[in-house]
Amino acid sequence: MARKDETTIIKKYANRRLYNTGTSTYVTLEDLAEMVKNGEDFVVQDAKSAEDITHSVLTQIIFEQEGKSGQNMLPIPFLRQLISFYGDQMQMIVPSYLEHSMAAFAKEQERLREQMTKAIGKTPLDMMGMNPMQVVEETTRRNMEMFQNAMRMFSPFGAGMTAPQAEDADTAPKAKPGADAEDLKAMRDQIAAMQRKLDEMG
Repeated sequence: MARKDETTIIKKYANRRLYNTGTSTYVTLEDLAEMVKNGEDFVVQDAKSAEDITHSVLTQIIFEQEGKSGQNMLPIPFLRQLISFYGDQMQMIVPSYLEHSMAAFAKEQERLREQMTKAIGKTPLDMMGMNPMQVVEETTRRNMEMFQNAMRMFSPFGAGMTAPQAEDADTAPKAKPGADAEDLKAMRDQIAAMQRKLDEMG
């Protein structure tokens, strides 16, 4: 098995079989995907011409991963924008921009995982089965809980004590029933409207 700091040569034969020269075994695209996740560097070469075909193989891996249920990472608006850049003057800049953006994201991913877990008590893996609306609702619920806890901490009245009664009962502030539910509904409506606009733009 090749070390992570070594580049493994993967040979692709005419029958589409992939051969790992580091382990002397035939591998699949799924195996190559695992190598990428494990930080193992490799180059794919055409077994006959020795041409470097790494780009096309990695693209094929992404295509297969995107085809799996629940694993789509590339949203349709992004794909549309990416396609529109082909043949455009900006085409030469896009690869560098995406490379630097992904490198920056990779550096920050651990911090982002920690912040997400602290904010809503769930890891990105836990959230894979949730739709965007559920994520927003969960985040809002957590934020409301933290806000209420903070208000209790800074309240001048201790636990078990009640605030002084207002002189005029009619002017006393009254809690609005279902306020949290109304806020969530308003947020859902706003997000739905934004999504419709994005779909129209797409």
